[in-house]
Amino acid sequence: MEKIIKILLLEDNPNDAELIHYQISKSIIKFQFKHVSELNDFSKAIEEYVPDIILSDYNLIGFTGLDALELVKQKCPVTPFIIVTGTINEETAAKTIKNGAWDYIVKERLTRLNSVIKNSLELKDEKEKSEINKKKLKISEERFKLAIEGSQDGIWDWDIKSNNMYLSSRWKSMLGYKDNEIESNYEFWKNLLHPDDKNFILDELNKHLGKKTQYYKVEARMKCKDGSYKWICSRGKAIFDKNSNPYRLAGSHTDISERKLMENELIKTKEQAEESDRLKSAFLANMSHEIRTPMNGILGFADLLKEPDLTGEQQKNYIEIIKKSSKRMLNIINNIVSISKIESGTIDINLSEINLNDQMKFIYNSLKLDAEKKGLDLSYVNFITNEEAFIKTDCEKLYGILSNLVKNAIKYTDHGKVVFGYVKKDKFLEFYIKDTGIGIEKEKQQTIFERFIQADIIDKKAREGAGLGLSISKAYIEMLGGKIWLESKIGLGSIFYFTIPFDTEKIKLNKKNENKKNKILLKKLKILIVEDDDSSNLYLATVLKKINAKILIATNGSEAIEISRSNPDLDLILMDVKMPIINGYEATRQIRKFNKSVVIIAQTAYGLAGDDKKSIKAGCNSYIKKPILKDKLFSLINQYFGKYQSVS
Repeated sequence: MEKIIKILLLEDNPNDAELIHYQISKSIIKFQFKHVSELNDFSKAIEEYVPDIILSDYNLIGFTGLDALELVKQKCPVTPFIIVTGTINEETAAKTIKNGAWDYIVKERLTRLNSVIKNSLELKDEKEKSEINKKKLKISEERFKLAIEGSQDGIWDWDIKSNNMYLSSRWKSMLGYKDNEIESNYEFWKNLLHPDDKNFILDELNKHLGKKTQYYKVEARMKCKDGSYKWICSRGKAIFDKNSNPYRLAGSHTDISERKLMENELIKTKEQAEESDRLKSAFLANMSHEIRTPMNGILGFADLLKEPDLTGEQQKNYIEIIKKSSKRMLNIINNIVSISKIESGTIDINLSEINLNDQMKFIYNSLKLDAEKKGLDLSYVNFITNEEAFIKTDCEKLYGILSNLVKNAIKYTDHGKVVFGYVKKDKFLEFYIKDTGIGIEKEKQQTIFERFIQADIIDKKAREGAGLGLSISKAYIEMLGGKIWLESKIGLGSIFYFTIPFDTEKIKLNKKNENKKNKILLKKLKILIVEDDDSSNLYLATVLKKINAKILIATNGSEAIEISRSNPDLDLILMDVKMPIINGYEATRQIRKFNKSVVIIAQTAYGLAGDDKKSIKAGCNSYIKKPILKDKLFSLINQYFGKYQSVS
């Protein structure tokens, strides 16, 4: 049966007494607790209560802890007496220890209380097993005085001349040993040191024994009984004879494994943060270049178009450069918007039925010219027939993934070929994009899928691009239920693989006639352009003059509602969704309350998946994303109005 420890507390502050009782209650020992505040009650309790351990405040009303200590020394000299005080200086602390106190604790560090009680009870048991004499009492006083200068967890005391060591029960249990399972000598202790730490520990020990340091203190690993290692903080102080030769070294051990683990985690976090900052700085520098380069092409050649002596061929070349630079800028903006949506978790999957082989052919045709300009052979391979190639997936995201990976292959290949295709494996389609390009170093093959990273950015060779494409592709693939990986060798090329589910579930699609572009209307349309940007207004008005339309302009949602109300004969409204005062969605809802028949086409600069559904829900008939190309706009208008004739 486990012994119940009887604790007597001498304390004149009830709040402090309650805190001390609460701290002890968190220990694993079973105990009885008695609290007194007067010296007479204390004297009586010593005789009647017979405590196993005594805790006493130092500053009491009318007397001190030293007075209580003298009473204890007379009535129960082998009972541990521990000072628990609010403030105590080194001189007073030394005085209490010299007068016979076993230890002292500052109330601000009550977390040490249970450890001190346990150590004191262990020492009491050791004392009761041996014959107490004046010499051993003196050694005990010296031992605990030295232990105060170290921590209070595990106590050790080394007799340097005999090489014998005293190791407390807590010292042994800290490493998983019982009292009789460890040899208390210097050699055994030395064998417990981690091989990588041993030389450092012995160097620090010799420095202290040579009086080069005031204290002995090391943080190192020690071997446990089960073979594992713990981080231990060992503190101690040597005693020297009159000839300055050390004859004793005593101190304490503290288990700091948890603290070391936290430190290592903090170091890792710091390194990751520094790496993140480095990558973001590299990204911002690269992004600045990527934005300024096409802007230079746009602004520079737009300015050159003002030159009076330009030939028609020069004007055509300048306009082509402006268009190419604009497309590059638009691609950068789209990538930034996409990655922002991915990180905020606001991007959706929009499933539809597509012909996979048509998609492969479209990507091939759209990128063939880029490959030919570099002298590369671009080809693709379809695994299944056109009749079987209808699958259900997010068309926009699959196009983005494939086009991005093929573009990358072309960009990083200077000679040879690029081949892309797919095969069917169980319930998945496995796509591949193979090139004979520069290849990717093995240690960089995972990091290239992270935000803002290009494989060769560290070598300052990063080619055109913001470093977001692979990250976006990886996110899209995972959203579709697949995964992405690669194989690559430096100088020999790379193969990127990714999978998506092979879903052949058929859904009904509204088949639209795609051969209607380059048509204009015989009917003269009345069109309201709702747009707050002057240049966009001018562009749309100029384009729509080609179909002989009557144009009205609104620069905010509120104006759009009023103009629509005043013109019930409107045929078409081109509604920008991002508008001041009232946005385009709300303006559409208001207009639909009094005009159900007018055709409303939403226009947006975002161009994100799901915006089309949001526009239709608000009451729009259709949706077009900026930049608005003339042929696409005419094709969309032609779906809703009258008879047609070809453009001359």
